[in-house]
Amino acid sequence: MSRDLSLISGPIKFEMDEFRELFKASLSSSNMLLNQVIEHVSQKYGKMMRPMLLMLITKMLGKVTPVAYHAAISLELLHTATLIHDDVVDESDQRRGQASVNALYNNQIAVLSGDFYLATALDQVAKTGNIDIVSIVANLGKKLADGELLQLYNIANNTLSYDVYFDIIERKTAILFSSCCRAGAIAAGTSAKLIEKAALFGKNIGLCFQIKDDIFDYFDQPSVGKPTGNDMKEGKLTLPVLYALNSTQDPTYLKIAEKVRSFTATDDEISRLVAFTKANGGIDYAYKIIDEIKEKASAFLADAHDSEIKTALQAYLDYVVERDH
Repeated sequence: MSRDLSLISGPIKFEMDEFRELFKASLSSSNMLLNQVIEHVSQKYGKMMRPMLLMLITKMLGKVTPVAYHAAISLELLHTATLIHDDVVDESDQRRGQASVNALYNNQIAVLSGDFYLATALDQVAKTGNIDIVSIVANLGKKLADGELLQLYNIANNTLSYDVYFDIIERKTAILFSSCCRAGAIAAGTSAKLIEKAALFGKNIGLCFQIKDDIFDYFDQPSVGKPTGNDMKEGKLTLPVLYALNSTQDPTYLKIAEKVRSFTATDDEISRLVAFTKANGGIDYAYKIIDEIKEKASAFLADAHDSEIKTALQAYLDYVVERDH
């Protein structure tokens, strides 16, 4: 995987070095407690995959300017703010294998720190001076909150709908990747047609990313920071189990699924439902859908003129699909 990351970052090494300096500077504060939180958060969110995507799209379609830097910083800050807040909402004590801000400190400090990241994101997007990018960040904040609320609402819904599942992951995950690509294309000054194509490319990457994340939940993944079946413990039924339930209509496991959504399923029942999902093709089906979406995303790269950027974006897509954490 390190080779994949070097392929991705190679064409934008200078830009990412510059980005990291500007990103760090944007979070400067005289508050000692806040600086402790920032230092802790910076240890957990190190890959900067979304800013890399924005920079690659911008460089593919034009030239990286301060507009692209400020857009990338804003989007990464907004993303980080939502992660900090989500851990409070989900009562999570870990994030990617390390203590969450709310676990290390408390909910009040976590919420206020998330607010600081959000306010800094708004400050950075204002520095782009581009109303279209400002609109992207504002709408992204709305969509991410909307997606989380839809997911919470869906927990009480007894239907096993693929459409609802994809609606949720589009709003809570894919929209972020799509926004990075859209903002990157706008920063490059390209045509409206290419902006839409870039945004669709990002959306497809985001769908692949979230489905892969959901697959992790069916296996022991200490590096991801959550035990097997954790999504089910939170009342969530993701694509693999939806397929297994819909394709078999097994009454025993349909009943367990109802208990999952009502938070009454035991650990043993969740383990049985995880095993049932694996045994009935749920994981294979999820990978099949990922492959189909990946193929759609790859079509965008056919028109790329810079072979190094094209290779980097293909490596990015491969990494999202093949990563092990």
